[in-house]
Amino acid sequence: MSASSSAATSQAQSQTQSQTSRASSRLEDILAEPPSPRIETLDSEEEEYEDVMEDPIPAQSQSPSLESQFSGLKLFDIPIHDTLETETSIVQEETLDTILPYLEGNPNKFDLNSHGIPHLQRKKHVKFLEIALGEYPAQFAAMDASRPWLLYWSLQGLTALGEDVSAYRERIVYTFQSCQHPTGGFGGGHGQLPHLAGSYASILSLVIVGTPLAYTSIHRRAMWHYLGHMKQPSGGFTMAANGEEDIRGAFCAMVILSLLNLPLELPSDAPARKKGMTGFLDGLGEWIGRCQSYEGGISAAPGNEAHGAYAFCGLACLCILGAPATTLPKYLDMDLLIHWLSSRQCAPEGGYNGRTNKLVDGCYSHWIGSCWSLVEAAVSGKKKEQMRSLWDRNALARYILSAAQSKKGGLIDKPGKRPDAYHTCYNLAGLSAVQNRYYYDAEEEEDGGVKISDEDGEKGEMTTTLDASFKWKVELGKGVGKERVWDDEDQVNVVHPVFIVPWGQAEKCRQYFEENPGF
Repeated sequence: MSASSSAATSQAQSQTQSQTSRASSRLEDILAEPPSPRIETLDSEEEEYEDVMEDPIPAQSQSPSLESQFSGLKLFDIPIHDTLETETSIVQEETLDTILPYLEGNPNKFDLNSHGIPHLQRKKHVKFLEIALGEYPAQFAAMDASRPWLLYWSLQGLTALGEDVSAYRERIVYTFQSCQHPTGGFGGGHGQLPHLAGSYASILSLVIVGTPLAYTSIHRRAMWHYLGHMKQPSGGFTMAANGEEDIRGAFCAMVILSLLNLPLELPSDAPARKKGMTGFLDGLGEWIGRCQSYEGGISAAPGNEAHGAYAFCGLACLCILGAPATTLPKYLDMDLLIHWLSSRQCAPEGGYNGRTNKLVDGCYSHWIGSCWSLVEAAVSGKKKEQMRSLWDRNALARYILSAAQSKKGGLIDKPGKRPDAYHTCYNLAGLSAVQNRYYYDAEEEEDGGVKISDEDGEKGEMTTTLDASFKWKVELGKGVGKERVWDDEDQVNVVHPVFIVPWGQAEKCRQYFEENPGF
């Protein structure tokens, strides 16, 4: 080795030792400091930025107009910027360049509320959804199998905005009668094979309609047999005959079983009976637990990548099985789950993404945002006064109202995207989760889970107590208290935290079938 090479090596080693010494010293300082929360809520009045750095972010990084324009709202910047440029980071920077003008200003020229945030454009969104319930042009033929979804998203969006949908009752019942398959379940239209996703959307649409005619139009016995054929020996459910087995199937099946008060014993012709199973719930909780990934989120099936929509399906499914404080910790690693959910909230956008290293998207206002009510009920005490808030509600509300409202009506993924009924429905559901405080009424007497009578299920005489999802309570407008960033006129109607239908409609449906249990 040459003298110059030896000198360079010695210098590099000296620099490395110096850096290591500084890093170790800094680590010791951090460990010696009192613990502080990783993410600070926007409504805190003590500090203005995330408490993750020794020194605050320089004041010049703020937009000079923000303090005067957005009174009561404190924005935050990304504390650590990775200078490594990748395809993902480039797209993220482009997305920020698109979104930030909507968070810092008002490109749509909407009227602003008392917090400097755009008002909810209620009338525009209502008009958009009413059009979505009308006729579609020929190019939408490819969406024919999604008809139940288009109707559900539009109806649920309208009710969230406070609209009366009674004018659609007869049309909805007539439409879904033609979608119902003779062997059970609902397809996308007349003659189409049944699918659990379509069945879920169809049942929820009829629940929103909420009339005896809507309820009696459902062939409950055929539905029970159809669900029996979806049950798998693994504990989960497939979405269709010989279709994919994933957590959507489990959630859709539990929603239908619970709302329709169906027997929980498998029909005699259910294929899973040949594998030793006797009930719909056999192995289900354990199967959902296996869907939790190493990151902490929940995936479509064991071994897959965690995803926001699957996380809500898994959590809501467990909340149908029993009290969240019982079922969630039993089958999931809650610390890991909360870490993953928290990591989905994007900074500085305030909205959520659905997976690691993905972009913010308005639909996750629900798919992730609505998870928090379920998780908070699982980790808080038995009394509502002990409920802890684990997420930044104001940041999400700011994203929905500022960046997810289309100028002409309807809500969107992010600025630059087109509105659709899907994003409209789930942005509004997320806004309801932001604005209201949900809690599970643990003081109601628990009946020990699921009970089934000794009667033959084929006669429709079985009784169930799959009623945990009907024990939720809500405190209207108690999302973040006085520090909220919306006015009363920006409030949306309450949405059931598990079923995502108007508050009271799920209970009304269940009561009807409890009073009329026969097939």
